Amino acid sequence: MSHVRTHTRTMGWLTWTASLAGLALVAALVVAEGWSGIAAAFERAGWALLLVVPARVVTQVLDTRAWRVLLAPFDPGRAAGPVFLLWVAFVREAVNRLLPVANIGGEVVGVRLASLRVPDTAGVAASVIVEVLLTIVVLVLFCGAGAVLMLKLAAGPGLVGVVVAGVLLALPLPVLAWWLLRHGAPFARLEQWALRLLGPRHSIALHLDGAGIDAAIGRLFRQHGRLARAAAWSLLANVLGTFETWYALALLGHPVGLQAALAIEALTQAVRHAGFMVPAGLGVQEAGVLLFGQLAGVGGDVALSLALVKRLREVATGVPALVSWHWFEVRRLRLLRVPDYGPPGI
Repeated sequence: MSHVRTHTRTMGWLTWTASLAGLALVAALVVAEGWSGIAAAFERAGWALLLVVPARVVTQVLDTRAWRVLLAPFDPGRAAGPVFLLWVAFVREAVNRLLPVANIGGEVVGVRLASLRVPDTAGVAASVIVEVLLTIVVLVLFCGAGAVLMLKLAAGPGLVGVVVAGVLLALPLPVLAWWLLRHGAPFARLEQWALRLLGPRHSIALHLDGAGIDAAIGRLFRQHGRLARAAAWSLLANVLGTFETWYALALLGHPVGLQAALAIEALTQAVRHAGFMVPAGLGVQEAGVLLFGQLAGVGGDVALSLALVKRLREVATGVPALVSWHWFEVRRLRLLRVPDYGPPGI
């Protein structure tokens, strides 16, 4: 067990180091572009920028709908309602984007929270795993479209060509993941590995159901219509997410067309997901928005202002989600500690 604790400490140190490096990169970008220009852009935009928050709620509703489509076979009674799942989705996003964890932490939290309503924990885990895989597939398509549009907007291929090459190289990855999940029984193997590493009586090993997760994933993979509907909802959420970029740039003083907004949004998403090991994508997201904004003809100060708008929107939606999650967990623990003395008279 000592080597497990050592590995955990090492990962924690690397996570905090990546977070600090990302924060330093954000600060360096602000200094390089000049705070005065960024402040002027925010002053031009005014309070109307706050509308990006309800706009994000709309796109999150669509993403949640994609998850609900995949969760439905394991929750026929709809114990997990749309409002509850929307809240869980915001908590998942907040954990991934505001806490010093890699982008898988939010999914683990989401499985745990949803399992409090849906007894089929293996099915819940399978729905999240398949949703993440579909999100990657949709993201590759979305980023490919953005790269094509950016090639038309930019003076030459340059760095856009690098992104296009990256998208093409990434194409086999979701296919490989799909095959592995469909035929490789990865979670049953993970369970066996955990049992050997931790011992059969360890609390984590006792709660693993690798074979059940593999079976639930296989069940979803056989429902092609359901997968197509979930992917369609996810793609629609990505396309509507372009509105945030288009709207913010218009307010910041550099309006662009929908094609340019989609290209900036899509390629920024590609860069951010490529740097998934950097907690919250700190620095990675800002550098991506700055780079692709400038390729689309947006000034550096305005492009960086857009990046900060995106970051502030994440804080505006993420902090309430994290606070509500904390309140939920505290309340649940208090209820679990209330002693049960049985009915009166016994």
